[in-house]
Amino acid sequence: MTYAIRYFSKFGHSEQMAQVVGEVTGVKPESVETPLTEDVDILFIGAGIFLSKVNGRVKEFARKTDPKKVNKVVCFGSCALIDSPVPQLSKIFEELGFTVADESFTCRGSMGPWHGGHPDAEDLSELKAFAERVINE
Repeated sequence: MTYAIRYFSKFGHSEQMAQVVGEVTGVKPESVETPLTEDVDILFIGAGIFLSKVNGRVKEFARKTDPKKVNKVVCFGSCALIDSPVPQLSKIFEELGFTVADESFTCRGSMGPWHGGHPDAEDLSELKAFAERVINE
């Protein structure tokens, strides 16, 4: 199986999470500024929510990526005030013709006084277990 990891990280949470996925897959995580040029079985895509939205750079990355190069997209992310960035991430990729996995991972992210310290060690441990399940399916 081949993997790629892309993320957008305004405050470092998604980058931290992408590093955990990278440890599991053996693949170096890259920001969404780095185009996907190779074919992959699974593209892990991560982002958070800021001002109620996933950053537009994620959508730019998706638009510039050929859905035929990706067998499946797996979403992950964190957020402080809403339930999950995954519905927005999924919609971005599904609307462009990508197959998006039903399985995803979300944890709390910290923002100001909300959820300080997240993602924490427990969140990252759960993410690691999630990524291991995904690649071993």
